[in-house]
Amino acid sequence: MNSIIFGLSNSNNFEKNFAKEMKSDLGKFNSEQFPDGELHLKFDSKIKGKKVFLVQSLALNPNTALIELFFAARAAKDSGAKKVFGIIPYLAYMRQDKEFHAGEIVSAHHLASILNNSLDGIIAVDPHLHRIRKMNEVFFKGFYDISSVPAIAEFIAKKFNAENTVIVGPDWESFQWARHVANKINFKAIIFRKERFSARRVKVHYSKEIELKGKNVIIIDDMISTGHTMIEAVKELKKNNPKAIYAVCVHALLVENAEKKLKNAGIKEIYSCNTVPGKTNKIHLEKMVAEEAKKKFLKK
Repeated sequence: MNSIIFGLSNSNNFEKNFAKEMKSDLGKFNSEQFPDGELHLKFDSKIKGKKVFLVQSLALNPNTALIELFFAARAAKDSGAKKVFGIIPYLAYMRQDKEFHAGEIVSAHHLASILNNSLDGIIAVDPHLHRIRKMNEVFFKGFYDISSVPAIAEFIAKKFNAENTVIVGPDWESFQWARHVANKINFKAIIFRKERFSARRVKVHYSKEIELKGKNVIIIDDMISTGHTMIEAVKELKKNNPKAIYAVCVHALLVENAEKKLKNAGIKEIYSCNTVPGKTNKIHLEKMVAEEAKKKFLKK
């Protein structure tokens, strides 16, 4: 094999099926922490002359995960790897893409600098691109983002009936996801409008009316963090007596006990892609990511 896959400590076992889809060897990587918190890292498989793929989600403990990825990438190059690529299902630090207040650090640009100087390319799943519209605005050539929309659409189409289900985007940004998913499988979609007062206080309302009584409602968003936006959407949706309300997202961060809060608010079930470690992951993306990696990195 001229390629080898390593799962780093936050890989969420993504590397196992990814390696099978890539038809590549699965290497052994050891990550430990010293008592003072410093990392001790070691490759236990030979990598000289090979294309090395490092699988690491930058979620939940992004600071440690990023340092581990950076050290591993630089060490792989020092050890004679032909090329080193990052498979990063969740790419952290992309939300701060502008200096909103004087003195704020634009983390997206500095993240790009770190990865540009340690990896020969990356594949990320649905990174938070807002003011930065395309990856190549801050990342070097060879850094790609792919959409989970086909996988989400396939999952919903298998589990729900188009005649009795409405897809909802809780704000304009998420509605783009909801609409793309809905269009792929011929489901109806509606949008909420959102007013944000703080990171934990938002208010949403319908932009148009649609019959929801007795129907399944699926709220789709790219990310669920604290869940406050989705909870506000649920409050409004419940006024229309739907049969059940579900949540579907790409990245289920679910911080500050968000899963419990969402269930208490009225969400029947949460379904997420396996980009972030967690028990809500039902939509697997290894095959899709591997197909992209083979096209971009193995055929060169």
